[in-house]
Amino acid sequence: MTYCLGIKINKGLLFMSDTRTNAGVDNISTFKKIFTFNYKEKVYITILASGNLATTQFLVNSLNDIFREKNKDKSKVFFQNLSLFDLVKKVGKELKKIIAQNAEIGQKADTSFHANLILGGQVKGEEPKLFLIYPQGNFIESSTDAPFFQIGETKYGKPILVRAYDPFLSFEETIKLMLLSFDSTLKANLSVGLPLDFQIYENNTFIQGPSGRFESGDQYLADVSSGWSHALKNAFKAMPNLTLEKR
Repeated sequence: MTYCLGIKINKGLLFMSDTRTNAGVDNISTFKKIFTFNYKEKVYITILASGNLATTQFLVNSLNDIFREKNKDKSKVFFQNLSLFDLVKKVGKELKKIIAQNAEIGQKADTSFHANLILGGQVKGEEPKLFLIYPQGNFIESSTDAPFFQIGETKYGKPILVRAYDPFLSFEETIKLMLLSFDSTLKANLSVGLPLDFQIYENNTFIQGPSGRFESGDQYLADVSSGWSHALKNAFKAMPNLTLEKR
């Protein structure tokens, strides 16, 4: 299992993921799940991936081949008259094709080779956008009503996002919000684990913004976690108790 989160605010896009990949309780590994691509200062995207590791790596290698212009004819066709919507369609189509190809090899299972993606970025001349891409290749775009996307183990980290999200948050405030979402997930599900990777994209820059990794023992992460726990306990105690005699 994994947990990945992409958020859109007025200033740009933010991404965060755990790094745990496992095939059982005795086979746990760490893999990066955030991947960034750009093309001639005209296209910039970040992808978060949840699901089968082989499918994810196949997709990333395929996109690297296109974005790095190892095949100039391939790149020219891929980026011709490109919009971000068109790019997402192409990525979704590539994901669907890879899943179908892998499903023909070895044991067959309906979901064993599936992967879900969060894709965010910007094409020159357009506003930054955020998308959720499904294994079938179809996708949805974020909106004012749904300004963030989650994939993987989503349920534990969603309540704080719904309550505290504001499009006017700063990058620093949004990172704090995302850490609180991950903190709840880490405490509730052992299949999601540290370290946590994050990345920021600022509107109209077309370059990778601040990025980093929160390792076990990180002081800021510990302060956020303990501070949130303390604040919740205080809020709980401050709320009025039910008067049972009046029920």
